[in-house]
Amino acid sequence: MPIEVLMPALSPTMTEGNLAKWHKKVGDSVKAGDVIAEIETDKATMEVEAVDEGVVGELVVPEGAVTTTPVPP
Repeated sequence: MPIEVLMPALSPTMTEGNLAKWHKKVGDSVKAGDVIAEIETDKATMEVEAVDEGVVGELVVPEGAVTTTPVPP
């Protein structure tokens, strides 16, 4: 069953972020705790970790794209 990974709000005031880099690609295995992406805000760049295990099925947001938190369906 697919698990959606949404853009996390890294602070209470964060409304959007830049997906700077994917650390995983489609088909890669992921374990809880693996770094899957880097998110840039106006204040910092943060790593996003997987919370579950599985296989990456699709990357919906391309690297370099700015998106809202959470990503709307």
